[in-house]
Amino acid sequence: MSGQTSDVTVQAAPAEAPVLLERRGRAAVLTLNRPRAINALTHEMVGLLDRALRELADDASVEVVVLRGAGERGLCAGGDIVAIHRDATTGGTGSEDFWRDEYVLNALIARYPKPYVALMDGIVLGGGVGVSAHGSVRVVTERTRIGMPETGIGFVPDVGGTWLLSHAPGELGTYVALTAGHVDGADAIAIGLADHYVASGDLDRLVDLLAARPLDEALGEVTTEPPASRLLASRPWVDAGFAADDVRDVLAALRERPEPEAAEAADAVAAKSPTAVAVTLRALRGARAMGSLEEALAQEYRIVLRMLRGHDFPEGIRAQVIDKDRSPRWRPASADDVTADVVSAHFEPLEPSRELDLPHPDRTEQQ
Repeated sequence: MSGQTSDVTVQAAPAEAPVLLERRGRAAVLTLNRPRAINALTHEMVGLLDRALRELADDASVEVVVLRGAGERGLCAGGDIVAIHRDATTGGTGSEDFWRDEYVLNALIARYPKPYVALMDGIVLGGGVGVSAHGSVRVVTERTRIGMPETGIGFVPDVGGTWLLSHAPGELGTYVALTAGHVDGADAIAIGLADHYVASGDLDRLVDLLAARPLDEALGEVTTEPPASRLLASRPWVDAGFAADDVRDVLAALRERPEPEAAEAADAVAAKSPTAVAVTLRALRGARAMGSLEEALAQEYRIVLRMLRGHDFPEGIRAQVIDKDRSPRWRPASADDVTADVVSAHFEPLEPSRELDLPHPDRTEQQ
Protein backbone atom coordinates (compact mmCIF):
# COMPACT_ATOMS: atom_id res chain seq x y z
CA MET A 1 0.00 0.00 0.00
CA SER A 2 1.02 3.56 -0.63
CA GLY A 3 -0.15 6.75 1.04
CA GLN A 4 -0.13 8.15 4.54
CA THR A 5 -1.12 6.21 7.63
CA SER A 6 -3.57 8.04 9.90
CA ASP A 7 -3.05 8.76 13.56
CA VAL A 8 -6.21 6.76 14.29
CA THR A 9 -3.89 3.94 15.34
CA VAL A 10 -2.48 5.90 18.24
CA GLN A 11 0.19 4.64 20.64
CA ALA A 12 1.49 2.06 18.16
CA ALA A 13 3.89 2.18 15.25
CA PRO A 14 1.85 2.12 12.02
CA ALA A 15 3.32 -1.16 10.81
CA GLU A 16 2.48 -2.83 14.13
CA ALA A 17 -0.93 -1.29 14.74
CA PRO A 18 -3.83 -3.78 14.64
CA VAL A 19 -5.90 -1.46 12.43
CA LEU A 20 -4.33 0.73 9.76
CA LEU A 21 -5.99 3.69 8.07
CA GLU A 22 -4.73 4.97 4.74
CA ARG A 23 -6.26 7.84 2.78
CA ARG A 24 -6.02 7.32 -0.96
CA GLY A 25 -7.71 9.89 -3.16
CA ARG A 26 -11.45 9.72 -2.58
CA ALA A 27 -11.13 6.52 -0.51
CA ALA A 28 -10.16 5.63 3.04
CA VAL A 29 -8.78 2.11 3.39
CA LEU A 30 -9.05 0.37 6.76
CA THR A 31 -6.85 -2.73 7.09
CA LEU A 32 -7.22 -5.32 9.84
CA ASN A 33 -3.58 -5.93 10.64
CA ARG A 34 -3.06 -9.17 12.57
CA PRO A 35 -2.19 -11.48 9.68
CA ARG A 36 -0.68 -14.23 11.85
CA ALA A 37 -4.06 -14.55 13.61
CA ILE A 38 -5.97 -14.16 10.32
CA ASN A 39 -6.85 -10.69 11.61
CA ALA A 40 -9.02 -11.99 14.46
CA LEU A 41 -10.71 -9.11 16.24
CA THR A 42 -9.64 -7.86 19.64
CA HIS A 43 -11.44 -5.32 21.79
CA GLU A 44 -8.81 -2.76 20.83
CA MET A 45 -9.48 -3.34 17.14
CA VAL A 46 -13.21 -2.86 17.61
CA GLY A 47 -12.54 0.47 19.30
CA LEU A 48 -10.14 1.60 16.57
CA LEU A 49 -12.60 0.70 13.84
CA ASP A 50 -15.45 2.48 15.60
CA ARG A 51 -13.41 5.64 16.13
CA ALA A 52 -12.08 5.66 12.58
CA LEU A 53 -15.50 5.17 11.01
CA ARG A 54 -17.04 7.98 13.04
CA GLU A 55 -14.24 10.33 12.07
CA LEU A 56 -14.42 9.36 8.40
CA ALA A 57 -18.17 9.88 8.32
CA ASP A 58 -17.54 13.57 8.98
CA ASP A 59 -14.58 13.87 6.59
CA ALA A 60 -15.81 15.53 3.40
CA SER A 61 -12.71 14.40 1.49
CA VAL A 62 -13.64 10.71 1.97
CA GLU A 63 -16.33 9.41 -0.38
CA VAL A 64 -15.93 5.67 0.17
CA VAL A 65 -14.53 3.47 2.95
CA VAL A 66 -12.84 0.15 2.16
CA LEU A 67 -12.23 -2.67 4.67
CA ARG A 68 -9.66 -5.34 3.96
CA GLY A 69 -7.45 -7.80 5.81
CA ALA A 70 -3.66 -7.98 5.91
CA GLY A 71 -1.95 -11.09 4.61
CA GLU A 72 -3.12 -13.78 2.23
CA ARG A 73 -5.27 -15.95 4.48
CA GLY A 74 -8.43 -13.95 4.99
CA LEU A 75 -10.27 -10.85 6.05
CA CYS A 76 -10.96 -11.93 9.64
CA ALA A 77 -11.16 -15.25 11.49
CA GLY A 78 -13.56 -14.02 14.17
CA GLY A 79 -12.82 -12.95 17.73
CA ASP A 80 -10.41 -13.94 20.48
CA ILE A 81 -12.24 -16.95 21.87
CA VAL A 82 -9.33 -17.88 24.15
CA ALA A 83 -9.93 -14.63 26.05
CA ILE A 84 -13.66 -15.41 26.10
CA HIS A 85 -12.91 -18.86 27.55
CA ARG A 86 -10.88 -17.19 30.28
CA ASP A 87 -13.82 -14.98 31.21
CA ALA A 88 -16.23 -17.91 31.07
CA THR A 89 -14.14 -19.98 33.47
CA THR A 90 -13.10 -17.19 35.86
CA GLY A 91 -16.20 -14.99 35.94
CA GLY A 92 -14.50 -12.13 34.10
CA THR A 93 -16.59 -9.46 32.42
CA GLY A 94 -14.26 -8.35 29.61
CA SER A 95 -16.19 -10.37 27.04
CA GLU A 96 -19.43 -8.62 27.95
CA ASP A 97 -17.81 -5.26 27.22
CA PHE A 98 -16.24 -6.59 24.01
CA TRP A 99 -19.57 -7.88 22.69
CA ARG A 100 -21.37 -4.65 23.58
CA ASP A 101 -18.85 -2.53 21.69
CA GLU A 102 -18.68 -5.01 18.82
CA TYR A 103 -22.45 -4.99 18.32
CA VAL A 104 -22.49 -1.19 18.40
CA LEU A 105 -19.86 -1.31 15.63
CA ASN A 106 -21.94 -3.80 13.62
CA ALA A 107 -24.95 -1.48 13.79
CA LEU A 108 -22.79 1.51 12.83
CA ILE A 109 -21.55 -0.33 9.74
CA ALA A 110 -25.09 -1.28 8.74
CA ARG A 111 -26.23 2.37 8.93
CA TYR A 112 -23.03 3.93 7.63
CA PRO A 113 -23.72 7.13 5.65
CA LYS A 114 -21.06 6.49 3.00
CA PRO A 115 -20.40 3.46 0.80
CA TYR A 116 -18.66 0.81 2.93
CA VAL A 117 -16.85 -1.69 0.72
CA ALA A 118 -15.85 -4.92 2.49
CA LEU A 119 -13.33 -7.13 0.69
CA MET A 120 -14.37 -10.57 1.94
CA ASP A 121 -11.42 -12.45 0.50
CA GLY A 122 -10.24 -15.72 2.06
CA ILE A 123 -11.48 -16.73 5.51
CA VAL A 124 -14.35 -14.71 7.00
CA LEU A 125 -15.67 -16.17 10.24
CA GLY A 126 -17.90 -15.01 13.08
CA GLY A 127 -16.89 -11.48 13.99
CA GLY A 128 -15.41 -11.09 10.53
CA VAL A 129 -18.92 -11.45 9.15
CA GLY A 130 -20.05 -8.71 11.52
CA VAL A 131 -17.59 -6.15 10.15
CA SER A 132 -18.24 -7.04 6.52
CA ALA A 133 -21.66 -8.52 5.74
CA HIS A 134 -23.53 -5.53 7.20
CA GLY A 135 -21.75 -3.20 4.78
CA SER A 136 -23.41 -1.63 1.77
CA VAL A 137 -20.98 -3.16 -0.76
CA ARG A 138 -19.72 -6.70 -0.06
CA VAL A 139 -17.13 -8.20 -2.38
CA VAL A 140 -16.24 -11.91 -2.48
CA THR A 141 -13.69 -13.86 -4.49
CA GLU A 142 -12.90 -17.41 -5.57
CA ARG A 143 -10.98 -17.77 -2.27
CA THR A 144 -13.84 -16.68 0.00
CA ARG A 145 -14.87 -19.04 2.78
CA ILE A 146 -17.52 -17.54 5.03
CA GLY A 147 -18.72 -19.31 8.14
CA MET A 148 -20.71 -18.89 11.31
CA PRO A 149 -19.28 -21.89 13.19
CA GLU A 150 -20.76 -21.01 16.57
CA THR A 151 -23.03 -24.00 17.26
CA GLY A 152 -19.91 -26.19 17.03
CA ILE A 153 -18.52 -24.47 20.13
CA GLY A 154 -21.78 -24.26 22.05
CA PHE A 155 -22.56 -20.71 20.97
CA VAL A 156 -25.06 -18.87 18.76
CA PRO A 157 -24.41 -16.94 15.52
CA ASP A 158 -24.04 -13.39 16.79
CA VAL A 159 -22.73 -10.03 15.42
CA GLY A 160 -26.09 -9.84 13.67
CA GLY A 161 -25.68 -13.32 12.25
CA THR A 162 -29.19 -14.33 13.24
CA TRP A 163 -30.52 -11.32 11.32
CA LEU A 164 -28.49 -12.06 8.19
CA LEU A 165 -29.12 -15.80 8.12
CA SER A 166 -32.82 -15.54 8.96
CA HIS A 167 -33.30 -13.39 5.86
CA ALA A 168 -31.57 -15.80 3.46
CA PRO A 169 -33.83 -17.45 0.86
CA GLY A 170 -36.01 -20.18 2.34
CA GLU A 171 -34.21 -22.13 5.03
CA LEU A 172 -30.70 -21.84 3.61
CA GLY A 173 -29.65 -19.59 6.48
CA THR A 174 -31.09 -22.03 9.00
CA TYR A 175 -29.05 -24.79 7.37
CA VAL A 176 -25.83 -22.78 7.57
CA ALA A 177 -26.46 -21.76 11.18
CA LEU A 178 -27.44 -25.15 12.61
CA THR A 179 -24.74 -27.13 10.79
CA ALA A 180 -22.07 -24.46 11.43
CA GLY A 181 -21.36 -24.69 7.73
CA HIS A 182 -19.16 -22.64 5.44
CA VAL A 183 -20.16 -21.03 2.16
CA ASP A 184 -18.07 -19.93 -0.79
CA GLY A 185 -18.33 -16.64 -2.66
CA ALA A 186 -21.06 -17.78 -5.02
CA ASP A 187 -23.11 -19.15 -2.12
CA ALA A 188 -22.61 -15.93 -0.17
CA ILE A 189 -24.12 -13.89 -2.99
CA ALA A 190 -26.99 -16.35 -3.36
CA ILE A 191 -27.99 -16.14 0.32
CA GLY A 192 -27.55 -12.39 0.68
CA LEU A 193 -24.22 -12.20 2.52
CA ALA A 194 -22.43 -10.55 -0.41
CA ASP A 195 -23.09 -8.53 -3.56
CA HIS A 196 -20.19 -8.66 -6.03
CA TYR A 197 -17.78 -11.34 -7.28
CA VAL A 198 -14.23 -10.20 -8.11
CA ALA A 199 -11.14 -12.28 -8.83
CA SER A 200 -8.75 -12.12 -5.87
CA GLY A 201 -6.00 -10.95 -8.19
CA ASP A 202 -8.07 -7.86 -9.01
CA LEU A 203 -8.62 -6.63 -5.45
CA ASP A 204 -5.64 -4.26 -5.41
CA ARG A 205 -6.82 -2.86 -8.73
CA LEU A 206 -10.30 -2.41 -7.27
CA VAL A 207 -8.88 -0.37 -4.38
CA ASP A 208 -6.94 1.78 -6.85
CA LEU A 209 -10.11 2.32 -8.86
CA LEU A 210 -12.15 3.20 -5.79
CA ALA A 211 -9.55 5.82 -4.87
CA ALA A 212 -9.92 7.50 -8.26
CA ARG A 213 -13.37 6.83 -9.68
CA PRO A 214 -17.04 6.65 -8.64
CA LEU A 215 -18.11 3.44 -6.93
CA ASP A 216 -20.22 2.00 -9.76
CA GLU A 217 -17.52 2.65 -12.34
CA ALA A 218 -14.85 1.04 -10.18
CA LEU A 219 -16.93 -2.07 -9.54
CA GLY A 220 -17.90 -2.31 -13.21
CA GLU A 221 -14.25 -2.61 -14.19
CA VAL A 222 -13.55 -5.74 -12.14
CA THR A 223 -16.83 -7.46 -11.21
CA THR A 224 -17.50 -10.80 -12.89
CA GLU A 225 -20.38 -13.27 -12.94
CA PRO A 226 -20.13 -15.68 -10.00
CA PRO A 227 -20.21 -19.44 -10.53
CA ALA A 228 -23.46 -21.27 -9.90
CA SER A 229 -24.25 -21.62 -6.20
CA ARG A 230 -24.19 -25.23 -5.05
CA LEU A 231 -26.02 -24.23 -1.89
CA LEU A 232 -28.86 -22.64 -3.84
CA ALA A 233 -29.21 -25.84 -5.85
CA SER A 234 -29.84 -27.68 -2.56
CA ARG A 235 -32.74 -25.48 -1.58
CA PRO A 236 -35.56 -28.00 -2.19
CA TRP A 237 -34.35 -30.49 0.41
CA VAL A 238 -32.98 -27.79 2.70
CA ASP A 239 -36.31 -25.95 2.79
CA ALA A 240 -38.14 -29.18 3.53
CA GLY A 241 -35.67 -30.40 6.12
CA PHE A 242 -35.22 -27.19 8.10
CA ALA A 243 -38.77 -25.81 8.07
CA ALA A 244 -39.75 -26.88 11.60
CA ASP A 245 -39.38 -24.73 14.71
CA ASP A 246 -38.23 -27.61 16.91
CA VAL A 247 -34.80 -29.20 16.50
CA ARG A 248 -36.17 -32.68 17.00
CA ASP A 249 -38.61 -32.16 14.15
CA VAL A 250 -35.80 -30.80 11.97
CA LEU A 251 -33.69 -33.89 12.61
CA ALA A 252 -36.63 -36.18 11.89
CA ALA A 253 -37.45 -34.38 8.64
CA LEU A 254 -33.84 -34.56 7.48
CA ARG A 255 -33.63 -38.28 8.29
CA GLU A 256 -36.72 -38.90 6.15
CA ARG A 257 -35.29 -37.19 3.08
CA PRO A 258 -33.87 -39.38 0.30
CA GLU A 259 -30.90 -37.10 -0.44
CA PRO A 260 -27.58 -38.24 1.09
CA GLU A 261 -26.80 -34.59 1.83
CA ALA A 262 -29.83 -34.41 4.11
CA ALA A 263 -28.57 -37.29 6.23
CA GLU A 264 -25.16 -35.62 6.40
CA ALA A 265 -26.81 -32.40 7.53
CA ALA A 266 -28.71 -34.26 10.24
CA ASP A 267 -25.48 -35.80 11.49
CA ALA A 268 -23.84 -32.37 11.51
CA VAL A 269 -26.67 -30.81 13.52
CA ALA A 270 -26.76 -33.73 15.97
CA ALA A 271 -23.04 -33.36 16.65
CA LYS A 272 -23.37 -29.73 17.72
CA SER A 273 -24.33 -28.49 21.17
CA PRO A 274 -28.00 -29.44 21.58
CA THR A 275 -28.63 -26.35 23.70
CA ALA A 276 -26.89 -24.03 21.26
CA VAL A 277 -28.76 -25.50 18.30
CA ALA A 278 -32.13 -25.12 20.02
CA VAL A 279 -31.38 -21.53 21.08
CA THR A 280 -30.08 -20.69 17.61
CA LEU A 281 -33.20 -22.01 15.90
CA ARG A 282 -35.45 -19.95 18.15
CA ALA A 283 -33.22 -16.88 17.67
CA LEU A 284 -33.43 -17.24 13.90
CA ARG A 285 -37.19 -17.48 13.96
CA GLY A 286 -37.37 -14.46 16.23
CA ALA A 287 -34.99 -12.39 14.12
CA ARG A 288 -36.96 -13.20 10.97
CA ALA A 289 -39.99 -11.48 12.48
CA MET A 290 -38.10 -8.45 13.77
CA GLY A 291 -38.05 -5.07 12.12
CA SER A 292 -34.36 -4.23 12.35
CA LEU A 293 -30.83 -5.49 12.82
CA GLU A 294 -30.69 -3.54 16.08
CA GLU A 295 -33.49 -5.66 17.55
CA ALA A 296 -31.68 -8.84 16.57
CA LEU A 297 -28.41 -7.60 18.10
CA ALA A 298 -30.19 -6.82 21.36
CA GLN A 299 -31.61 -10.36 21.38
CA GLU A 300 -28.20 -11.82 20.63
CA TYR A 301 -26.62 -9.84 23.46
CA ARG A 302 -29.04 -11.35 25.97
CA ILE A 303 -28.28 -14.82 24.63
CA VAL A 304 -24.49 -14.56 24.61
CA LEU A 305 -24.34 -13.28 28.18
CA ARG A 306 -26.30 -16.34 29.29
CA MET A 307 -24.12 -18.66 27.23
CA LEU A 308 -20.95 -17.15 28.70
CA ARG A 309 -22.09 -18.39 32.11
CA GLY A 310 -23.43 -21.73 30.86
CA HIS A 311 -21.76 -25.09 30.38
CA ASP A 312 -21.57 -25.76 26.65
CA PHE A 313 -19.85 -22.60 25.44
CA PRO A 314 -16.69 -22.87 27.57
CA GLU A 315 -16.74 -26.63 27.01
CA GLY A 316 -16.91 -26.16 23.25
CA ILE A 317 -13.96 -23.76 23.26
CA ARG A 318 -12.03 -26.19 25.45
CA ALA A 319 -12.60 -29.06 23.06
CA GLN A 320 -11.97 -27.17 19.84
CA VAL A 321 -9.29 -24.63 20.79
CA ILE A 322 -7.76 -25.21 24.23
CA ASP A 323 -7.27 -28.98 24.50
CA LYS A 324 -8.11 -29.64 20.84
CA ASP A 325 -9.45 -33.11 21.58
CA ARG A 326 -12.48 -32.35 19.36
CA SER A 327 -14.67 -34.25 21.85
CA PRO A 328 -16.94 -31.79 23.61
CA ARG A 329 -19.07 -33.18 26.40
CA TRP A 330 -22.33 -31.35 25.86
CA ARG A 331 -24.77 -31.02 28.74
CA PRO A 332 -27.46 -32.05 28.03
CA ALA A 333 -26.11 -34.39 25.39
CA SER A 334 -29.25 -34.83 23.31
CA ALA A 335 -31.83 -32.58 21.68
CA ASP A 336 -34.49 -34.67 23.43
CA ASP A 337 -33.24 -33.39 26.80
CA VAL A 338 -33.22 -29.67 26.01
CA THR A 339 -36.32 -28.30 27.70
CA ALA A 340 -38.33 -25.29 26.61
CA ASP A 341 -37.53 -23.57 29.91
CA VAL A 342 -33.79 -23.89 29.30
CA VAL A 343 -34.15 -22.35 25.85
CA SER A 344 -36.45 -19.56 27.03
CA ALA A 345 -34.07 -18.57 29.82
CA HIS A 346 -31.56 -17.38 27.21
CA PHE A 347 -34.04 -14.82 25.90
CA GLU A 348 -35.18 -13.26 29.16
CA PRO A 349 -34.61 -9.50 29.47
CA LEU A 350 -31.51 -8.34 31.26
CA GLU A 351 -31.44 -5.75 33.99
CA PRO A 352 -32.26 -2.42 32.29
CA SER A 353 -28.75 -1.08 32.78
CA ARG A 354 -27.25 -4.11 31.04
CA GLU A 355 -29.49 -4.20 27.98
CA LEU A 356 -27.96 -3.34 24.61
CA ASP A 357 -29.66 -0.02 23.90
CA LEU A 358 -28.92 0.74 20.26
CA PRO A 359 -30.34 3.83 18.54
CA HIS A 360 -33.53 3.23 16.60
CA PRO A 361 -32.69 2.97 12.88
CA ASP A 362 -35.02 5.87 12.13
CA ARG A 363 -32.97 8.19 14.35
CA THR A 364 -29.73 9.74 13.14
CA GLU A 365 -26.90 8.70 15.41
CA GLN A 366 -24.79 11.54 16.71
CA GLN A 367 -21.27 11.16 15.36
